[in-house]
Amino acid sequence: MDALALWQHYQDWLYYHPELEFYVDVSRMGLTPAVVQRLEPAFEHAFQQMKELEAGAIANPDEGRMVGHYWLRDADLAPTPELRAEICDAIAQVKQFSQQVHSGTIAPPQGGRFTDILSIGIGGSALGPQFVAAALAPVNPPLNIHFLDNTDPAGFERVFAELGDRLRTTLVIVISKSGGTPETRNGMLETQARFQRAGLAFADHAVAVTMPGSGLAQVAESNGWLAIFPMFDWVGGRTSELSTVGLLPAALQGIDIDALLEGAKLMDQATRVPQIRQNPAALLALAWHHAGKGRGEKDMVVLPYKDSLLLFSRYLQQLVMESLGKEKDLDGNIVHQGIAVYGNKGTTDQHAYVQQLRDGLPNFFVTFIEVLRDAQEPGIEVEPGITSGDYLSGLLLGTRQALYEKNRPSLTVTIPEVTPKTVGALIALYERAVGLYGFLVNINAYHQPGVEAGKKAAAANLALQRQIVKVLEQSDEPLDLGAIATAVNAPDQLERIYLILRHLVANDRGIEQLGDPAQPSQLQFRWQR
Repeated sequence: MDALALWQHYQDWLYYHPELEFYVDVSRMGLTPAVVQRLEPAFEHAFQQMKELEAGAIANPDEGRMVGHYWLRDADLAPTPELRAEICDAIAQVKQFSQQVHSGTIAPPQGGRFTDILSIGIGGSALGPQFVAAALAPVNPPLNIHFLDNTDPAGFERVFAELGDRLRTTLVIVISKSGGTPETRNGMLETQARFQRAGLAFADHAVAVTMPGSGLAQVAESNGWLAIFPMFDWVGGRTSELSTVGLLPAALQGIDIDALLEGAKLMDQATRVPQIRQNPAALLALAWHHAGKGRGEKDMVVLPYKDSLLLFSRYLQQLVMESLGKEKDLDGNIVHQGIAVYGNKGTTDQHAYVQQLRDGLPNFFVTFIEVLRDAQEPGIEVEPGITSGDYLSGLLLGTRQALYEKNRPSLTVTIPEVTPKTVGALIALYERAVGLYGFLVNINAYHQPGVEAGKKAAAANLALQRQIVKVLEQSDEPLDLGAIATAVNAPDQLERIYLILRHLVANDRGIEQLGDPAQPSQLQFRWQR
C-alpha cells in the first residue's frame, strides 16, 4: 500500500470522540469492509444483547444475576427506583466519609489525622484500585495508599515495614463481597494482629466494603467499625472499579471521582451506538475477533506509553482473560475461548520483547496506548528541537511502523492526557469491548468457574495438610510418603503429599525431614516432639 493509500486507509478506520478527545485507530489490524459486512449480523445480535443487559436482563445465567456496572455511572439507567437510590446513596456515602476523613472529623483515637490507607482485597478488589492509584493519585495525596493483595507473609512484612509508626494513623479498608475470600481474610487477620501488638484498637481504624448482610458486614457491625460501604451482587469484581470498591480509595486519595464517573458515562454513551464503525468498543471487538479468527488465536500485547499507566495491562489481564477465557459457550458446547493479555509500559519494556514481536512468532497483536500531552510542565530540549516527550512519541510511532513493515497487526488508543475523566473512559471502553466480544462468540463473560475451581482445589489441599499433620502428630515413628498416603486415605496423591510436607518443613512447622532431599520417595518425616 503506497503512502497516499495508507493515509486514506488510516482515516477510514480512525474513530474520534470530540468531547473526550479520544482516538481509536484500528487501521493496522487488516480490517476491510468485507470483514465488517460478514460480522454485521453477529454485531446486531451483540448490540441487542447489550441493550437487554443494561435494561436489567439476567445476563449471568449461571448465577441468575443482572449485570449492571453501567448503572454505576448513570443511575438513571438502573431498572428500578430502589436500585437508583442505592447507587446514589453509596456515592454520597463515599463523598461524605472522605470529606470527614480529610477534615479530621473522622480521625485516629490517638490524635492527629489519618495519613495512610491500607487496602485489603484481591482480584478486582485490588487491581482496579491499584491501577487508578498509580495513574491518578496526586504527588502529595491527603492519604497515601498501600495494598495487601495476596496471602504472602513476606509481602505483609514489607507493607507493615513501610507503614512503621504510621500504623496508628492508618485507615484500613477491607474489600470482599462475602468476607470469606481466603486471601482477604488472611490479610485482615494479619492486620488485626499487627494492630493488637501495637496496642491499637483495630475497629477504630477499619472500614468494610461488602455485601449487605455478609459475614464481613456482620463482623464490622458487631465490632463497631468506622463504616460499612455496600457492594452489589450485580457488579462483578473485574467491573467494580467505579463502585464503592474503587471510588472509596480514590476519593480518600483526593482523586476526582465525579470526573471518573463522567468519563465512563460519556464513553458508555459512545459505545451504545449500534453501528460498528461509529462505536469505539465495537471497533476493538471487531479487531480482536478478526485478529484471532474469533477463537483467540492471537494474544493481546498492551503497551501504554506513560509511566502512570504502567498497571493498565495488568488490570486488562483480569478484565479480558477472566471474562473471555471460557471452556463452554452459552449453549454448553466445548469452545475453549479467550484472549491472552500481557504487556508492560513503553518504551521501557519494548527493549525486552519488541525483538520477538517484530521477528519472532506472529501470534499476537499489539495495543498501543498513546498519551498526547507529555507533562504539565514543558520539557527541556535534550537535543536541538527535541524533548524527552518527543522521544517517547517517536519511539511509539517507530515501533508501530517497524511492526507494520513485518505485517504484525496493531491498534492504537490515544487519549489527550491522563486525567480522572480519561481513565474513567478507558475503563468503560474496555468493559464494553469485552462485553460485545463475549456476545459475538456466545460465551458468558460475567462468571468465572475456573477461578472457583482453583479455590476448591486449594481448600482440598489445606484439608489434606491438616490430615497429614494429624497423622504425624499421632505417630511415634518416622513415616515415609507411602505410609502417610495410606494413613490419609490418599494412596495416589504422593506428589501432593510430598509438596505439602516440603512446604511445612521449610517453614519450621514442627515436622522434621529425614533422608536425602534428592530422593523424595526415600524420605521419612516425623513430628518434632
